[in-house]
Amino acid sequence: MRTTGYVFGALMVCSAIMSGQMKIGHVNSNAVMKQLPDAQDAQKQVDALTAQWQEELNRMQGEWKKKFDDYDKRKLIMTDQRRAEAEKELRDLDQRIVDFRTLKFGQNGELFTKQNDLMKPVQDRVFKAIQDVASEEGYDYVFDRSGEILLMFANEKYDVTQKVLAKLKPTSR
Repeated sequence: MRTTGYVFGALMVCSAIMSGQMKIGHVNSNAVMKQLPDAQDAQKQVDALTAQWQEELNRMQGEWKKKFDDYDKRKLIMTDQRRAEAEKELRDLDQRIVDFRTLKFGQNGELFTKQNDLMKPVQDRVFKAIQDVASEEGYDYVFDRSGEILLMFANEKYDVTQKVLAKLKPTSR
């Protein structure tokens, strides 16, 4: 259903372009972001934080490796109680590593939050500038071509949301 909608939308846009009724533009937001000093500063802060956390993670993993190697060499001469304690210590350290990695680099970790906090104001400025240029220059649609095609601006006169909703409402019999 979704694919059919995309194909239909693309056909409508293409036919409108061919008849000369719409003005469509594109922007490479990645290129814009790379040239903005405040975006570069924000990225440097994120990179420094990432390096700091990666260093801590590497230190923890090195500590685990050292303890494991020591355990592996001595496990045959350890008592059952001492072996169980060493294994528990290794599992606990491994869990701390997993928790740290998730806390810092996980899907909603500190890196994601910090990156969002630092980059969101810059992204908002870029988005506003795109909208301003589109309005001033009379564009009907502006797409971002830096990654997946993303609609950055659409002229409201082409919004058919209410018409679709009206079409979907049950008719009285």
